[in-house]
Parts: sequence; structure tokens; C-alpha cells
Amino acid sequence: MKTMKVIGLAGWSGSGKTTLLSKLIPALTRRGVKVSTVKHAHHQFDLDKPGKDSYVHREAGATEVFISSVNRWAQMHELRGAPELHLREILTKMTPVDLVIVEGFKREAHPKIEIYRAETGKPLLQPDDNWIVAIASDAKIPRANVPVISLDDVEKIADVALAEAMPVDQLGKAAAEV
Repeated sequence: MKTMKVIGLAGWSGSGKTTLLSKLIPALTRRGVKVSTVKHAHHQFDLDKPGKDSYVHREAGATEVFISSVNRWAQMHELRGAPELHLREILTKMTPVDLVIVEGFKREAHPKIEIYRAETGKPLLQPDDNWIVAIASDAKIPRANVPVISLDDVEKIADVALAEAMPVDQLGKAAAEV
């Protein structure tokens, strides 16, 4: 298997990260790229439903609950006061694929394509983040220091994602050098 690589999609809430991701994944898989994703949540979330056995196990104090069926499996890990994992720690827990696309984790050190819409009223991340390798936007950004791609040009965004993705094993080394 090839080296697993990582690229991020970063931007403010409402910029269209998830919408772009829903188009980018099929564009990459049509090229034969095996893709996984990591999504950062800024709030408490729950995948489990009250009353289900796995929920009862977790609420009773289990640190990890593994659910398996003929169609899928899932593993939930309760932090129980431990610190949130850094992206590089999460990536080591994943099954190897060609490309991991990270949605969120905009403050972590990894190559990112910024998703920018002027209508959000938020500033660009790019001038203050040296890890931004390109901007996907619905507007022209003459002050950008990186290539700007139309949000509608999913194939070009896929090209950039593949070209700029970093091998996962270089993440910690690259972050230390910046």
C-alpha cells in the first residue's frame, strides 16, 4: 500500500466545507483513490441513542465500546476528562487508505485547502496560516498568497488535494520545523 497522506479542508462555519467534501470524495474515488475522513466537532456529540445496549455500556463507565454487525463496525472511546486527541494521534488509529481528508482542525499543522465565502463575513485564514496551500472560493481573492480555485471546480480541487497532501508520518516532523 502507498503511504497514507492527509489534506485538510478548513474554513469558518457556513463556508461550505461539508458540501464540498460531499462532492470531492466521489471525484477522488472515481480516480481510484481510497479516501477516509476525519471531522472535528467543537461541541459535545453523541452517536449513540439512550436505551441502546452500547449506550448503557458507555454510561455505566466503559472506556471503549465496540459495536459490530454484518454491515459495519464502530468504536467509541470516552475521554472521561482526558485531553482531546491531536490530529496525528487520531490518524494513527485509522485503517490505512490513500488519502485522509480532515474537515476542521483548522489550528493544527497540516496542509489545508481553505474554503472561503465572503458572505460569511469572516476573515481569511490564509494570511495567518502557513499550512494553507490553496483557497477554494466563490469569489476572486486578489490579495491571496496561494492559488485560488473556484468552489465549483471540484476536479481542480481534487488535483490540488492530491498534489499537496502530506504523508501522515511527516506530520509531527513538519509541525516542529515551522
